[in-house]
Amino acid sequence: MKAEASENAPQHNHDFEQFRSDLEAVERKIAGEIDPGVRAMVVAGSVFVLLASLVLPHAGKTRGFDVLLYDTVAQADHIGLPSRLFVWFVVVFGIGFSMLALITRRWLLAWIAVAGSAIGSVFGVLSIWHRQTPGLGNYHGAGPAIGLILATIAIMVLTFHWVRVVWARTSVHLAAEEQRRLAESQAEEQQRRRLFGED
Repeated sequence: MKAEASENAPQHNHDFEQFRSDLEAVERKIAGEIDPGVRAMVVAGSVFVLLASLVLPHAGKTRGFDVLLYDTVAQADHIGLPSRLFVWFVVVFGIGFSMLALITRRWLLAWIAVAGSAIGSVFGVLSIWHRQTPGLGNYHGAGPAIGLILATIAIMVLTFHWVRVVWARTSVHLAAEEQRRLAESQAEEQQRRRLFGED
């Protein structure tokens, strides 16, 4: 009986190794992907608001695209560095990386979107504050307009929801790791029982 069990052990070992490699492949796949679920709609809506904010006025006659390109209209309205950085963060991270992360569902892209959107949120608040502060020579320009305010709110909402999506992915990944560990311990226990003829 014990001889038969020891002969079958290599076969069971091979089966478990194949099973473990399948589990690890699934775990790697889960580790690299996100599932935004219903939050995908909120993220997509926020991206749409950010896109719309580029055609809306940010200060005076200056629209988002004017800030992005820093053309003569933006220069005439004395658009400062915080506003220019904010619009670039909106375009690159709030719109660009968020759309890429939604389309590809890659965890790394979602993390980049989170980080960039969080920094962009800070620049958004600074931009609003900057428009309400006198400039050099006690210059008083136009205050923050609807485009700047909407973009700041949208990028804050975007940051919050991307953090939740990334955090949920992390908990799913931890659950997958735990499932793999349980499967390994069960397989080891079955192999021990076969070796000692307890089955």
